[in-house]
Amino acid sequence: MKKKLCIYCQHVLGIGHLARMAAITRALHSFEVTLVLGGPESRVVFPENIDIVQLPGLQMDAEFSGLQPVDMGASLAAIKEQRRERLVGLIDSLQPDLLLIELFPFGRCGFRFELDPLLSHVHEHLPDCRVVCSVRDILVERENQIKFEQRAVERLNHFFDLLLIHADPEIVKLDQTFSRMEDISIPVQYTGYIAEKSKHEVGVRLRRSQGLEPEEQLVVVSAGSGSVGNRLLKSALAAHTVQARKHQKKIRLQLFSGPYLKKEHFSRLLKLAGPGAVVDRFTDRFSDWLAAADLSISMGGYNTTMNVVAAGCPALIFPFSQNREQRLRAEWLSAQVQVKILEEYDLLPERLEKKMELMLQVKKYSPQVSLNGAEETSRLLAQEANYD
Repeated sequence: MKKKLCIYCQHVLGIGHLARMAAITRALHSFEVTLVLGGPESRVVFPENIDIVQLPGLQMDAEFSGLQPVDMGASLAAIKEQRRERLVGLIDSLQPDLLLIELFPFGRCGFRFELDPLLSHVHEHLPDCRVVCSVRDILVERENQIKFEQRAVERLNHFFDLLLIHADPEIVKLDQTFSRMEDISIPVQYTGYIAEKSKHEVGVRLRRSQGLEPEEQLVVVSAGSGSVGNRLLKSALAAHTVQARKHQKKIRLQLFSGPYLKKEHFSRLLKLAGPGAVVDRFTDRFSDWLAAADLSISMGGYNTTMNVVAAGCPALIFPFSQNREQRLRAEWLSAQVQVKILEEYDLLPERLEKKMELMLQVKKYSPQVSLNGAEETSRLLAQEANYD
């Protein structure tokens, strides 16, 4: 009989956390999986054989200062109470063998109102349930780093049984953005990066289906969910227009804005697209497009970056400026793979066009990075659940 795994994953801005969890759930063949979500609707596709429980939705407000209901007419206090009750009730009815919580207590601290009671309930009433924390490679900085790290260590040591870090320790260790690793008393395991992969021949077939000529180069531009990154998208289209004016060779540009980009911004992108540029909102074949591409231009989120690396695709990355996470990832990876960082001034169309021209001369590569994070996560969870 398969053991029961309950996963808690909350997204508040982009869809990176969901995409990473979707990759993990596709590898979880040893469990009955229940996935608890609590953010706005997304177009991320999860396996059909898992049960999805949607809590009343919460998301980040426009100022990034706190939570607000997805349903703008709802009461925040009422939604918090509903979520708290539903989580505890769900755990009592499921009686899971494993509870996997994504990011907390390293992040999602705004959800302590439901996660602290949930963890206390499991600790007191389900002592055989193993509790696992799932966290990415790099943490964002905090205003009071000392207090934050102390609370994280206390929660980990008291409530959790295992910490899984979705990174390659040869590239970056969690120690580099969390100074209290030596004080964590539970087992810590690195899984490798989680990345979607596509075969070279799939990319070749996609190029043919798009009518690309053998000598024609393909640039894929993206901004993750589209919650941020509109300026990069506009600049890439403008740079492509400059490129077409300057050069005889054909360069196709395929842009994916992301599902959360505002309608007015998307309409503007459609108007900016010149000959040889195609603007779409979303694709469920992003890894195939990267396998087909000669160059990727994107923000620097975990999922996009690791999918680019898995494809061995030369890349220009414009890091999100509100915190250090994306810049640090791009800087550390640039020592190993063909990734270059774009600064604010590089978004001027003429400068970006020159950056594109240089990177289009770089060949694809075979990454020497651990990219089997989803499969390794599945193996370690099965081990934690005492499967043979």
